Amino acid sequence: MLTFYHAPMTRSTRVLTLLVAIGALDAVEVRDVTVMRFDGTGRRDPSNPHPEGKVPLLVQDGEMIWESAAILLHLTDLFPESGLGVPVGDPQRGRYLSWLAWYAGVMEPALIHDAAGLSHPFLSATFRGPAEIRDRLSSALSTSDWLVGGRYTAADLLVSSPYLWFKDLDPGCDRIRDWVARCAAHPARATAMQMDGTALAA
Repeated sequence: MLTFYHAPMTRSTRVLTLLVAIGALDAVEVRDVTVMRFDGTGRRDPSNPHPEGKVPLLVQDGEMIWESAAILLHLTDLFPESGLGVPVGDPQRGRYLSWLAWYAGVMEPALIHDAAGLSHPFLSATFRGPAEIRDRLSSALSTSDWLVGGRYTAADLLVSSPYLWFKDLDPGCDRIRDWVARCAAHPARATAMQMDGTALAA
């Protein structure tokens, strides 16, 4: 049994998008919960078992999986027929894992520090900055339309997500902008956004 704890229009929308893309909504119970939001609205939901009251959270047979990258990896491994992951033994598996980890460990922290106006040698040495992110993505996309194996995967879904959520966040080059547009055009994103909009309007 899979249960997905979700708050509409948050980071967990990435997981909802993947669930739509892999055709797994019938296999997963989606539970909408409230969370504290950046604007000060919302609250911690007592029905949400996440230890920090956050989303996304996936629970399988009583075991919790948290953090977007871990959940995306787990789901694409559970539903390999979707083609949105890279299976164990595939030569591209390491590249796929690396992009998921790079997003969580490098890209998102660097973008948050930059947006907050934080600057310190320790931060730039550890997480890099927007220029390094731009160069890394531009280089990766110079030989392929996608990050892994010449096809759209959960790595593209995750790594493109800041540019899709924060419209003022400029990727820095046309090659990356074109890739973000390709990611935005995936039909699962439109479906997930519609589902979130309906949930918020209820």
